[in-house]
Amino acid sequence: MPEPTARAEAIARSILARTDGDIRLALPLGLGKPVTLVNALTKLVAQTPSARLSILTALTLERPSMSAGLARRFMEPAADRLFGAYPEIAYAEMMRDGTLPPNIEVSEFFMMAGRWLGVGEAQRNYIAANYTHAYDRLREWNPNVVMQLLAEAEDGTLSLSCNTDITADLLRDREAGRLSFLLAGEVNRQLPAMGGDAATLPGQAVDLLMRDGTEFELFSAVKRPVGVTEHAIGLHVARLIRDGGTLQIGIGAIGDAVAHALLLRHAGQSAPVHRACPLPPDGIDDAGAFDEGLYCVTEMLVDGLLQLFEAGIIRREVDGAAIHAGFFVDCRDFYARLRDMPEARRNRIRMVPVSYTNQLYGDEAAKRAARRDARFVNAAMKATLLGGIVSDATAEGREVSGIGGQFNFIEQAFALEDGRAIITLPATRTRNGRTESNIVWDHPHESVPRAYRDIVVTEYGIADLRGQRDAEVVKRMLRITDARFQDALLDKARAAGKIERDFSIPDAWRVNTPGTVAGWLAPFDLPQFPFGSDFDETERRLLPALDLLSETRGSRRGLARLVVAGLRSSAADEERACMARMGLDHPRGMERLESLALKGALAETRREAQVIRK
Repeated sequence: MPEPTARAEAIARSILARTDGDIRLALPLGLGKPVTLVNALTKLVAQTPSARLSILTALTLERPSMSAGLARRFMEPAADRLFGAYPEIAYAEMMRDGTLPPNIEVSEFFMMAGRWLGVGEAQRNYIAANYTHAYDRLREWNPNVVMQLLAEAEDGTLSLSCNTDITADLLRDREAGRLSFLLAGEVNRQLPAMGGDAATLPGQAVDLLMRDGTEFELFSAVKRPVGVTEHAIGLHVARLIRDGGTLQIGIGAIGDAVAHALLLRHAGQSAPVHRACPLPPDGIDDAGAFDEGLYCVTEMLVDGLLQLFEAGIIRREVDGAAIHAGFFVDCRDFYARLRDMPEARRNRIRMVPVSYTNQLYGDEAAKRAARRDARFVNAAMKATLLGGIVSDATAEGREVSGIGGQFNFIEQAFALEDGRAIITLPATRTRNGRTESNIVWDHPHESVPRAYRDIVVTEYGIADLRGQRDAEVVKRMLRITDARFQDALLDKARAAGKIERDFSIPDAWRVNTPGTVAGWLAPFDLPQFPFGSDFDETERRLLPALDLLSETRGSRRGLARLVVAGLRSSAADEERACMARMGLDHPRGMERLESLALKGALAETRREAQVIRK
C-alpha cells in the first residue's frame, strides 16, 4: 500500500535507499512530470556523489527565457499569468547553467522546440526514436523508478490523467512480471481525472505517494496569434477532411487555424472565403457540414480538438469514445474545461497509450475499421521540392525538437485505406532581416523521406503528391511555393533533369505573395486568437511588432529602418500604452535606441494592418 502522506524529501530518500543509490528514472513527457518529487530526488543525488541518477524522458516544459532585452520586458511582468506559476525543473536548470553533476544524466527523445539547440549536453544525449518505439527503448533500459503527476477523482481514486502515453504500458509490463520498478506519484488536484486507461490505476500500484504537498500551478502553453498565413493553411486543410472520417491535428497556431476553419465549414461560413480565393485552383471543393461527425485518434489532445468536440463536430464514437488520446498539455482554460465537464461527457474522451493511438498493431482489424477516411495533420519546418519533409533537425544535425509521432501517423496514412498524411508549413520564414523559402531543393536531413510524400499544404494551396512522378511532384510543389523563389527552384530541378527543359512557371502561380493572401482574407475579419488568449489587449498589439523586431534581429539595415520609422512616428494612444507596458515610455541612455526601434515596429505593423483592411 502507498506510504502515508510524505514530503518530497522523504520520498527521495526512500527511493535512494530502495535502489541502492543507482536510479534509472523514467519520467512522462510534458505535463506528467511530478516536479516537486523530481526536484527533490535530483537535489538529493546531486548532494550524494556515491549515488547515480539516469533520467529518460521527453518534452521538459520550461517557461521561455527572459534573460534580457525586449523579451524580458514583455514576458517578465506577465509570466505567471501567461505560463502559470510553473516551477523550474532542477535538472533542466542545471543543464542550462552547466552545473549538472557527473552523477546525473538526462536523455530525451523529444524536446521543447528550439529550446535546447545551444545546450551541448542535451544535444549529445538526445535519442532519436519514433514515439511508438520510445517504449521499446525504455523497456530495454529497464527503469527501476517511474514517477508521475496524478489526478484525484472526487471519490479519492487516482488517475494517470494527462499521460497514459507510455506509463499505461509500463504498468502492464510490471503487472505481467516483465518489469520491476517503484512507482512514485504526486497528486495535483488541478489535473482533471480522465477516463480510459488513465482511470485504471489502483491505489496499490503506487508505492510512494505525495498526496498533500504544496501543489504547483500547471504549465500553461500560451496560444500564439493566428495570422493570415496560418488561417490560409487552415482553410485549405479544412477542405481535405471528410465527414464521418478520422482526425488528428497538432498544437500551435496552425492547429488552431485548422480547428477554426472546420468550425467555419460546419457553420456554412467557409464557402464565401474559398470562392474569393485568388490563388491557383487545385480542384478540391469546399465541403459542407459534418452530418455524421468525426472521430479523433491522436497522441496529443490539444485545445483545437477539444473545441471541435465541444462544438459537436468530433462526435463519431468508437467503443463509446469520440476521442482517444495519449497525452495532453495546453492552456489553463483547457484544463479547467476538462475538470468542469460533466463526467458522462468527459468519459467520451479516453486516455490510452500511444501503442494504441500511433500504430495499427494490436487489434488491427478493429483499428482499421474505426480509422476510416483518416486525415493526420502535422507541421514541418521545411519540405523539399521532391516531397521530403524536414521536421526535427537543422541542416547541421542539431535537434530542434524530435520526430515524436509524426512518422507514426504518416505510416498509418499509407497503411489505411483512404488515409492521408497532411503536412503543413508556411511557404517562407524571415530571420536576420532575410526572407527564405521553406520549400527547398534538397536538405541533408529528411525526417520523412520522399518515398512517403503525400499532401503538403502552404498558405498558397494544396499539393497532392502521393503516387506522382517526380516531374509532376516538382510542378505541384512549385504551385504552392512563394513566387519570389519559384524560378531558382525551377532552375535546380532543370539542372537535375527532374523537369522538362522548356517548362515555365504559369502566370497564375506568380500571384503567390504575402500580399495576395492578406488581400484575400482581409474582408473576412478572421480572429487573431480563435479560442481566446491570456494576452491582454495591449500585449496583443505588441505581438506583431515584437515578431517584426525578432525577424529584423541581426540585420543592421532592417534595424536602422525601424529606428528611422520610430523617429518619424507620432504614436497613437494604443502605441503609447504599448511603450508604457514595455517600460520604454521614458527611455534613458541605450534604452532610447530600443525604444525607437519598438516605436518603428509598432508604426510599421499598424500601417500593414491598415493596408490589409483596405
